[in-house]
Amino acid sequence: MRIAVAADHAGAAFKAELIAGLRHAVGDAHQFIDLGGDGSDPLDDYPDFSQALGRAIQDGRADRGILVCGSGVGASIAANKMRGVRAAICHDTYSAHQGVEHDDMNVLTMGARVIGVEPALECSLAFLAAEFSGEPRHVRRLGKVLAIEADSMGAG
Repeated sequence: MRIAVAADHAGAAFKAELIAGLRHAVGDAHQFIDLGGDGSDPLDDYPDFSQALGRAIQDGRADRGILVCGSGVGASIAANKMRGVRAAICHDTYSAHQGVEHDDMNVLTMGARVIGVEPALECSLAFLAAEFSGEPRHVRRLGKVLAIEADSMGAG
């Protein structure tokens, strides 16, 4: 699986540690695509990196994404403005895998000022290991979510 990873100035150092931990944990099982930032510019804002990651999902360069900002909230809000992106902030493993299994979440957001690197690694691994269940009730609910998205974006 191809995983895009991005962070604003507040999450850049955390992102680097997270990618290193993920590479160590999964070896060659996943390809990680680092979309920046590096923390050198305080004007590296979460909307810019959320959009870059969302575009990677939209154009097929990445299957899933992991976004980091200070709290995880801003990155989640910005990413969810993009068609086809289903992002959620998760600081526990249950939400990280359940979001994929029930809601077909494709972007995990986390807050570098909220969660430690080790719990974030556990959440990321749960997110990456999970698959959408395809159960009829989850498919029905996802269809309703996609209808809301299409209607609100003028494509309904």
